[in-house]
Amino acid sequence: MIENAVSQRFFQFEILYQSTRSRARVGRIHTPHGVIETPNFVAVGTNGSLKAIHNYDHSALNVQLMFCNTYHLMVQPGTTLIKEAGGLHRFINRQMPIITDSGGFQVFSLAYGQVAKELKGQGGKKHPSSVVKVSEEGVIFRSYRDGNKILLSPESSVLAQKDLGSDIIIPLDELLPFHVDEAKLKASFARTHRWECRSLHEHLKNRQNQAMFAVIHGGTDLGLRQKSCNILSKEAFDGYAIGGSLGCDHQQLISTIAGTTPHLPPENPVHLLGIGDVKSIDQCIPYGIDTFDSSYPTKAARHGMILTRNGPLKLIRQIHAREFMPLEDDCSCQTCSHYTRSFLHHLFKANEPSAASLATIHNVHFMMRKMESIRTQILCGLI
Repeated sequence: MIENAVSQRFFQFEILYQSTRSRARVGRIHTPHGVIETPNFVAVGTNGSLKAIHNYDHSALNVQLMFCNTYHLMVQPGTTLIKEAGGLHRFINRQMPIITDSGGFQVFSLAYGQVAKELKGQGGKKHPSSVVKVSEEGVIFRSYRDGNKILLSPESSVLAQKDLGSDIIIPLDELLPFHVDEAKLKASFARTHRWECRSLHEHLKNRQNQAMFAVIHGGTDLGLRQKSCNILSKEAFDGYAIGGSLGCDHQQLISTIAGTTPHLPPENPVHLLGIGDVKSIDQCIPYGIDTFDSSYPTKAARHGMILTRNGPLKLIRQIHAREFMPLEDDCSCQTCSHYTRSFLHHLFKANEPSAASLATIHNVHFMMRKMESIRTQILCGLI
């Protein structure tokens, strides 16, 4: 009880409304750096910055939670330097909440490919990578900057995130592709849960006003997913993140989510790691997912793909060269308020850097407005 009382002082999940139609709910996550309205989209700023836009734009865009990557920040500029600067918030000049991952995602992405490829059925073929060794102790990486070996253990990952001072931290875990054999999956499953408990033990030595989310694993095996929920819900985690491989297509993704969330404590927030495209968000919200993170909206913007309520718009197509209208008629973002599709089409064709910036502003604004609409639909009993 004392531990829970201490936790409540700096981190709290407040459920404002629970849908009677589904597991969807509207809530607020209270952190030392502000409130996150849920459900919400978490923009990804791997190196402490959303690509193509300034951090001081976040307030105007209402980016309430930003995801930064511990592994990359360890390699450059180093978490010790960031601690000397006063922590990640001060270093990157962001006043709102930040979540950091453990670095464990790189075990998967460097060795097997990215989650996006996994969902397209393209992941899983192992290739030479920066991962040198995975053992009970942790993961040994080779720095992509200078080639030096780096040990990422449950303890060192937590200590790195303590240096960063993020509001929500993630314990070290291992992410395998969906098609691995059962023996390898179960061995990784057991090790990951030992790593997570070690991470939590290190974290509880000095909470430092930070929350820790457990990562639910088990691949597409719903029995393992339930077992993961049972193991981790007995520990003093502040919330839960659904991670690991989620299958090779959207059908497996939804089946995995549907078979996982009912086994999680309803009083805690639930995050879906690495998934945040519009289709997946729409399909996962009814199963009780509170936050989503993805680099898709910003990456799409840099390639001239504009998000609209009628679906993606490929702005570099010649058909848009003479469209003297905003990217979206009812959009109030700074890009749509001042520029036309025709002008942005020109900027992309001319390879002007401002094209990526203006498109990113719109796409991030679109995602924030999308989540606001979802919260309204839940409150109105439509989801």
